[in-house]
Parts: sequence; structure tokens; C-alpha cells
Amino acid sequence: MADVELRHLRTMAAIAEEGTFGRAAARLGYTQSSVSQQIAALEKAVGGAVFDRPGGPRPVRTTPLGEVVLAHGRDLLTKSEVLADAVDRFKAGNGRIDIGTFQGATKLILPAVVRRLLSEHPGCDIRLSEVGPEDPRIGDLDLLFHYDRIDGDVEHVELLDEPYLLVAGAGAFPDGPVPVKLLDDAPMVAWPPNVHQRWLERELAGAGARPRIVFRTAGHDTVVSMVRVGLGSAVLPWLALQGSDVWSDDRLSIHRLRPSPACTWYLYWPTGRTQSPLAARAIDIAVEAANELAGQM
Repeated sequence: MADVELRHLRTMAAIAEEGTFGRAAARLGYTQSSVSQQIAALEKAVGGAVFDRPGGPRPVRTTPLGEVVLAHGRDLLTKSEVLADAVDRFKAGNGRIDIGTFQGATKLILPAVVRRLLSEHPGCDIRLSEVGPEDPRIGDLDLLFHYDRIDGDVEHVELLDEPYLLVAGAGAFPDGPVPVKLLDDAPMVAWPPNVHQRWLERELAGAGARPRIVFRTAGHDTVVSMVRVGLGSAVLPWLALQGSDVWSDDRLSIHRLRPSPACTWYLYWPTGRTQSPLAARAIDIAVEAANELAGQM
């Protein structure tokens, strides 16, 4: 069988979907004679008719051979789109990068990466998607920020160890670091029991504290609001508090904990996939930004 061209398969798919050569031509921006010539070339390549042509206004129908060609042709068209997308991702400058994010990274680390990439490659296409905490997967992403180890065929770099801080009402605890044991049976506002909140509560229990959870709510700002009105204290990650007004709010006090719960932030990428220069640069920038934040911590 002679080589089949993708444009012929694309034209065949359009005819099958539209029902007539004329409508397919209008959709593709071809003349009807050009569509007919492409189908004739396809039929010559596969050695038989791919459409029954009843004539008149009645729609064409694919032949049994045409069904085979169309099924495999659509697979080839999908693969060609994947190939074009992969080439686009690989190109630097005006290329594309898909990054999975999580709430803490989105607040400080990721903005530094995005700002630098857009500054160095003004035409690049940066696409962000939120990744849930329960079952994070790299999938088709080029990079994934996450605070825990993930399954799958991935490589990673450790970015920073993020401490958790105690946010309490002013005067609720003595100034300075607070021993975790003082939180035992203390009223506390916390996140719903997702995978990360369960990890935090295990860490506190291992250090001798089982706080009395009086209210659960999602969102760091909402948790802080509940502390502000006196429901209890909260243990929140450092990144969640940076840039907020909690440090200057005289109704609140911020304390380090002793021992301090901490989680490690990682940056992941797929094993075996050739990195684009854009993705490689994003990793370098993320490491630099994380080092700067670690110094602030």
C-alpha cells in the first residue's frame, strides 16, 4: 500500500462527519473538487473505494474498507496531534509548559517561576492546573509541585522543608516557641480531615498533643478568621501565612512550635521524557526561589 497522507485522512473524517463532500469542503476551507481529488488519492493508496456515493443530496456512506481506514485514520490523526503538541512543548521561547500546582506552591514559589519565565521568554504558553491532595499524578504535566512523595515513574528535586506555625489569639501562649505538648486538649480550628491534615494531626500526636478540634473549615484565610474571633488556635504552614496580615494583627500571635512539624516540598517531572529547555529553566528558577524562601524561614 502506498503512503497515506494525513491530510487525506483528515478530509475523509470530515466527510464522514458532515455527510457530503460539499459540507466537508466548506468546513475545511477547500473547494469540492479538491476534496474529491484527495479522496481519489486516498482510494488509490488503499486500493479500493472508501465511500459509497449515492449521488444527489443524499449523504455518502463509508464502505467496509472505508470503516477500517477511518478507524485507524482517526487514531493516526490523534497521534499526529499529540506529536505536534509534544514538539510545541519542547520548543523554548514561544513553547508551552504545563505545571501542576498545589495551594502553598501557588502562593509564593510558583509566581516566581511564572514571572521569570515570562520575563525570559515573553511568548511562552504557561498552563497551570490545580492538583488535589488525595491522589496526585503527573499525567501529561511537564512539572508538578507537591508537598509529599507521589507514585508513578517520576524524578524530583527537594525544594524546601516548610515549618508549621501556631496561630493563636494574642496572649493565649507565652512569647517565643511553644512546646507542642501545650496544645494537648487545647481548642483548635483545623482543615477537614484530608490526607495532609491527617498527617499534621499524627505529627502533633507523636509529639504528645491531641488538640480538641472545635471547628473544621477549608481555606487558610477562613481558618485564621475563626482563630481571630476566638474559637481556638490553629497550626498552619509557613507559606500559607506569608504575605497575609496575620503578622501585624494585634489580635493574633504567631509562634514556632517545639518540636516543629515540617513537610518537604518537591518538584516532580516524568522520568524518561526529554525535557524542553523551558521546563529545565523552570526547575532551576523553582530551586532558586525555594532557596530564597528557606533563607527567610
